[in-house]
Amino acid sequence: MDIQQSLAQPAIAPAVTLRADYRPPEWLVPETALDFDLDPAATRVRTTLSVTRNGSHAEPLRLDGAGQEPLAVKVDGVLVNDWRIEGEQLVVPLAGDAHSVETEVVIAPDRNTQLMGLYASGGNLCTQCEAEGFRRITFFPDRPDVLSRYRVRMTADSARFPILLANGDPVAQGDAGEGRHWAEWNDPFPKPSYLFALVAGDLAVNRGSFTTRSGREVQLGIWVRASDLPRTDHALHALKLSMAWDERVYGREYDLDVFNIVAVDDFNFGAMENKGLNIFNSRYILADPDTATDYDYDGIAAVVAHEYFHNWSGNRITCRDWFQLSLKEGFTVYRDQGFSADQGSPAVKRIEDVRSLRAAQFPEDAGPLAHPVRPDAYQEISNFYTATIYNKGAELIRMMATILGPQAFRAATDLYFDRFDGTAATCEDFVACMEESSGRDLGQFRLWYGQAGTPRVSASVDHAPGGGRATLRLAQRVPATPGQPDKQPMVLPLKLRLFGAETGRPLTDERLVLLDQPAETVTFEAITERPILSINRGFSAPVVIESDRTAADLAFLSAHDDDPFARYEAMQQLMLDTLVAGAIEGAADHDAVVAAIFNTLENPELDYAFMAEAVLLPSESFIGDQLAVVDPEAVHRARETLRRAIGQGLADSWRQLYAVLQQGPYAYTPDAKGKRRLRGVALGYIAASGDADTGRLAFRQFEAADNMTDRQAALTTLANGDYAEREAALDIFYNRYADNSLVLDKWFQTQALSSRADTAALVEQLAQHPDFSLANPNRARSLIGAFGVNQRAFHTAGGAGYRFLADQLIALDTLNPQTAAKLLPPLGRWRRFDEQRAALMRAELERIVAVPSLSKDMFEQASKSLEG
Repeated sequence: MDIQQSLAQPAIAPAVTLRADYRPPEWLVPETALDFDLDPAATRVRTTLSVTRNGSHAEPLRLDGAGQEPLAVKVDGVLVNDWRIEGEQLVVPLAGDAHSVETEVVIAPDRNTQLMGLYASGGNLCTQCEAEGFRRITFFPDRPDVLSRYRVRMTADSARFPILLANGDPVAQGDAGEGRHWAEWNDPFPKPSYLFALVAGDLAVNRGSFTTRSGREVQLGIWVRASDLPRTDHALHALKLSMAWDERVYGREYDLDVFNIVAVDDFNFGAMENKGLNIFNSRYILADPDTATDYDYDGIAAVVAHEYFHNWSGNRITCRDWFQLSLKEGFTVYRDQGFSADQGSPAVKRIEDVRSLRAAQFPEDAGPLAHPVRPDAYQEISNFYTATIYNKGAELIRMMATILGPQAFRAATDLYFDRFDGTAATCEDFVACMEESSGRDLGQFRLWYGQAGTPRVSASVDHAPGGGRATLRLAQRVPATPGQPDKQPMVLPLKLRLFGAETGRPLTDERLVLLDQPAETVTFEAITERPILSINRGFSAPVVIESDRTAADLAFLSAHDDDPFARYEAMQQLMLDTLVAGAIEGAADHDAVVAAIFNTLENPELDYAFMAEAVLLPSESFIGDQLAVVDPEAVHRARETLRRAIGQGLADSWRQLYAVLQQGPYAYTPDAKGKRRLRGVALGYIAASGDADTGRLAFRQFEAADNMTDRQAALTTLANGDYAEREAALDIFYNRYADNSLVLDKWFQTQALSSRADTAALVEQLAQHPDFSLANPNRARSLIGAFGVNQRAFHTAGGAGYRFLADQLIALDTLNPQTAAKLLPPLGRWRRFDEQRAALMRAELERIVAVPSLSKDMFEQASKSLEG
């Protein structure tokens, strides 16, 4: 098919929402009362809205709805018939400026496969309302700037749904007769409809309490199935740590008498910050050493903290409109990153955050789905829950904190929380508080919110031998992105330092340079030896650095730089340069990398966790991002060749580390985590060396492991190779955890990410496995999502991987468009590949767009991927 063929358009293209078209709501809803008669097949919802006209106008009341028909409409207690349905809105003419409007609808939670609104999961009923799910429950002005106080009454079968939870604090409960009971909850804080939550089910609770700094005791509860209760202690502990941290670091105290978390198996997101009733994907709550890796433990703590921190940065202050999504998400990610850094190694946490940014957000910025942190338009808002909004948004907050300094930044956040408490705010409001409190002009900095793309910074240092002056030349450019061909210079806070090539000593103090012009020169005096540049220390700006540093310079920095991230970055750049040369030229000199890794392993000042991060090679996808045209097989060969050289060249070191790092009984401590991490890396390099005993070694670890971290590391090693023990380990793992859906996700994911040549065929077989289901988002992500980011397997010659992904996404779109759309981006990177692969990928995108009744979630992603 001609790759220039025009894309097929649906009969009616989805409407586009523009930020420029924002208008305040015509009607406000100060009070909302909801009465639920809960039943999985037919839940009856009676809603009473206290509405007031906002301003001088004659517009009727418009209430959003989706998938339900009104059974009755009352105005001020009187049944009316002059309402009408326009599109997906219930329109009710109102004569006065204040009224009580009642509606009654019936919905079917057990048929809600989209998992938005009220739906059934594991025999329980729960809700997900962000971004526009509340309209699937009842008719309401479903926009984030309509804040209301909610009172909720639930009536349900006592045996089937003994636990009834909602936002806020419990008010009353009682017996409703005929085997039914009721409960009432009240949330005294005004909130938008997307923060509404309800849970009904047969649940057990792990209770705790937290005393705030003002002396108020808050009752805490983690609600799960009874069988999962033993795996909730870590989440409860993380919640208490989060509450104390937010008081200490940001001065934010919790404001209700209870804080509840409920874990469910079927969830589109990681978790949701509903006021006082957080609903979590169970993967971010349940943990014990046998079923959760150290990465899982860390992830649970981070997500628990993230959702709790939203109580202020998202709930008490919410978004005026969905274009401001990063106002709450970027700021809260920054806050949860700070919390996680304080719980362990700040250096390793920063490395992990930057690796995630580069893996997800940098490709997004460089592809057809690139968008600013504050977008200008969307067809489906759920498509903008992206790495740009979250991760890049957090980097914007970090840059402002760097520019202002810690004291001024804290004063600015205090001003923001105090000024906008109880309101729906904008990104501009946040930046204005930074300016007002600190006295800094952030006018040019605002470009970060409006311009997409990852800036690229070139840096070179001139120094004449014997001279005392060094000159650093900096230049920036922001690549063109869809709809934004020409970019203005950004404000880039770059931390830098010079080191002496001969002595290894710092030649300057660390300096913060604000690069805000296309080019700039920085002069250093009294430089008595050849300087080596350490730049973007701590990853102070989310940019790509292009420097004239040699392999020897990078090796030097990997051994001497006093900034942990810069030391790691130097090692990664040394590896990346070698890998790119290998992919392009078919061969490269590996000696410098091997020597640098040896020096890292022999450095007694480095902790194990940092060593593990520093010696890991960049991923195949990240290597491909550096090439003009990605050649998946060439990248794979180059990476495997370097891995083999490292494994063989440092064989004794890896063996010694592997033996020395073996531990006793499992402990979740920073030191123990670091040892497990580095031991797993050592096993991987032993496997890369090609030693004949690797299979036996890995299988022995697999069988002897008393924790999932060690067991998963061994299984991954075996799954990536051609070992006699491979199938046995996979079978043992499956049989041991067949009844644990979260661990079974690991079994699917490990095979989908395998570097073996037959992975694509294996994934197609696994899609037919009895335990695979597209209906569960976690399971779909574990196989389909993991396969899509496996560069070698997904891009198998002939396009089988592309066809498979398109088939799965078309099927998934009929069940859960939101999850399907989030798994589509790998197909959208077709411009990065050779002509044959590009044509095959584009053909699959065109096939998706041409599907009748395609969701607007999928249409927006696929059509933009073709056009951008």
